[in-house]
Amino acid sequence: MAVAVEKAVRAPVRPRRGRASPWPYLLVAPAVLGMLYLLLYPLARAVVISFQDFRLRQLVLGDARFVGLRNYRTLLTDPRFWEVVRRTFVFMAVNVVAIMVLSTLVALMVARLGRIGRTVVLSSLVLVWAVPVVAATTVFQWLFHSRFGIVNELLTGLGFTSFEEYPWFAHGGAAFAIVVVLVVWQSVPFAAITLYSALTTVPGELYESARIDGAGAARVFCSVTFPLIRPIFMLVVSLEVIWTFKAFVQIWVMTRGGPSDATTILPVYAVQTALAQQRYDLGSAASMLTVLLMSGVLVLYFRQLFRQEGEQP
Repeated sequence: MAVAVEKAVRAPVRPRRGRASPWPYLLVAPAVLGMLYLLLYPLARAVVISFQDFRLRQLVLGDARFVGLRNYRTLLTDPRFWEVVRRTFVFMAVNVVAIMVLSTLVALMVARLGRIGRTVVLSSLVLVWAVPVVAATTVFQWLFHSRFGIVNELLTGLGFTSFEEYPWFAHGGAAFAIVVVLVVWQSVPFAAITLYSALTTVPGELYESARIDGAGAARVFCSVTFPLIRPIFMLVVSLEVIWTFKAFVQIWVMTRGGPSDATTILPVYAVQTALAQQRYDLGSAASMLTVLLMSGVLVLYFRQLFRQEGEQP
């Protein structure tokens, strides 16, 4: 009898299997449904409008009719659209390369700094990252103002008299370069902090072994550092591709795509088409093509990335 009681006490108590309570799902359902509505409905609505004849009249009366692929044919046969596509890819490539090079250098510098210097640099990066986009764009507008800008004042003071009251935003190349500098300035903090976090995971013993073998700084980075932080590096590249591909606020606030379309990329082109020409159908079609092009770039990028990862031993 005592043995039976002891076995009963030691036997694990199995929980009763009943039906799962619906309350957790009911509590989460409003947030999930709201998120799906805010994310999916605009996308679905844009897709529908891109297949319709949708202008100001249709916006007011609601009598839009479907026209099939006519809006897409109009865009794909427009030389200006392809010029904007080319400029968008150039803009993306210049920004991503500059961001990743500067971010890697900053991350390597932070890793070599002492505690106080590291704290100062990381705090500065966080502060830059926290500046609102519109506020940063307004500051850059004032920096390059033709009459009151600090940049013109400094260049004139250094003896470059040709920059006295130089209208930066009236020249396409200068305006494009300013937008690139602004986007890079805003994007470097996130990328640098992320890469620095990845650098902290590299074991110090590997660096010591490489230095004992006589490897220089460049060799250590290529053979030790980069292979270990490569997954994070590639992830940051993909994020920067997305963010620079859809850069809109900086350009719209600063130049509105001008002068002479010098800073017009696909998101700006879509808004210009929808608002200035009141062709909401063409604007939606341009947005859908932007999504497809960006998705195509990312698919090719990840495909190449996975192929390289599979070739590694």
